[in-house]
Amino acid sequence: MSTKVSGGFLDKPIFKTVSEVAAEMGVRAFVIGGYVRDCFLGRPSNDIDIVVEGSGIEFAKAVGRKTGSYVSYFKNFGTAMLHADGDEIEFVGARKESYRRESRKPIVEDGTLEDDQLRRDFTINAMAFSLQPDSFGELVDPFGGIRDLAAGIIRTPLDPDTTYSDDPLRMLRAVRFATKLSTPEMTFEIVPESLESMKRIGDRISILSRERIAEELNKMLVTAKPSMAFRILDEVGLLGRILPQLSALKGIENVDGRGHKDNFAHTLEVLDNVAAVTSGPDCLWIRWAALLHDIGKAVVKRYEPETGWTFHGHEVVGAKQVPKIFSNLTLSMDAMKYVQKLVRLHMRPIALVDDGVTDSAVRRLLFDAGDDIDDLMLLCNADITSKNPAKVARLRKNFELVKTKLVEVEEKDAVRNFKNPITGDYVMEVYGIGPCAEIGKLKEIVKEAILDGIIENNFESADRLMREKAPEFGLTPVK
Repeated sequence: MSTKVSGGFLDKPIFKTVSEVAAEMGVRAFVIGGYVRDCFLGRPSNDIDIVVEGSGIEFAKAVGRKTGSYVSYFKNFGTAMLHADGDEIEFVGARKESYRRESRKPIVEDGTLEDDQLRRDFTINAMAFSLQPDSFGELVDPFGGIRDLAAGIIRTPLDPDTTYSDDPLRMLRAVRFATKLSTPEMTFEIVPESLESMKRIGDRISILSRERIAEELNKMLVTAKPSMAFRILDEVGLLGRILPQLSALKGIENVDGRGHKDNFAHTLEVLDNVAAVTSGPDCLWIRWAALLHDIGKAVVKRYEPETGWTFHGHEVVGAKQVPKIFSNLTLSMDAMKYVQKLVRLHMRPIALVDDGVTDSAVRRLLFDAGDDIDDLMLLCNADITSKNPAKVARLRKNFELVKTKLVEVEEKDAVRNFKNPITGDYVMEVYGIGPCAEIGKLKEIVKEAILDGIIENNFESADRLMREKAPEFGLTPVK
């Protein structure tokens, strides 16, 4: 289907240049994929894909000469890229693909626009704008992508079993696009035949690299409402293959008429709560912390006749699971330490209320959380969920007490980035000794005294206490 479109979608100068080069070289060129889709959705886009019936690299070089732009090209993939007016333009030759069952890497041959559109993942990503002078701006839409876009439908151009079996990453991409494109006004849905296909051939994701799976999960997590992605992954059986620790939280058990809340549903509610107050590239890892904050509950869940269901120590057990999850998905191990810390500490702020919001307890929380205290408090606030409005109101009131106390103690004692006033070098200098266990013991005594409020957080108080305690370890000053 080809129709003329309007609306200034192709007003960028680069499109006129590409059209001129196509005419000069005697080839056909088209804008295809996400840029076309986003034009109709009214979403700004700086990523432009140009497909050429011919060599994408040679075509890009010709465009680069005309625009004076530097061209990066990748011979192994047959692609080239240049930048113009803030846009990133990628060029590729039209191709057709075939697949071996054991690999998602296609066997590639030169092809036509029609061949290229057939290999696309979804109808809404297969639409193209013609850049030929005689049909400039014409929409080429053989699979009804514009109709599916208007209806909020994620559908494959070919039979979904073929599309997903050829490249199983497309199953994750379907989930991601449904989540990313959904708005409060319109929810995008994956068509039933695609969902059924995912259930049938979900084991095909075993041929994917862990890096590609992690990349898709990260993109799902930074959407406006990431819970949608994880509900779909669970519905089609992919979640258990990718994050079994999260899948294990599903369900409610009842004993003697007493049940616990669905920890999977709770986790997704917390995730959306965090998503509602975070944005930008820096929000990814706190959203991972929200996703994993309760994973230990599946391990420690116990029923006690006197108290009902308990999840004692789930934050400790969950924190121990985080490194394995990050390693399996080849996620950043530096980010892992941050996520692990938030998972381990996420019960502490509210627990302070029950145990008494003492200066000592608050100092220890500030010491343990360090610069991540604000993110920890954000996560803990998001973790306050209940169907009982009175309970939520009480917990939020208590939470505000903790926040106020944190500010008071931080202003007074400055322990967020605590550094022991007594260093090992200083102890060795004062007592004329080399490295030994006694140094660590003295520093620990000073640290604990500061956190307990026994002495002030300054060098004079710390030095005085060190000299008072040193004789207990057989140390005598040399000065």
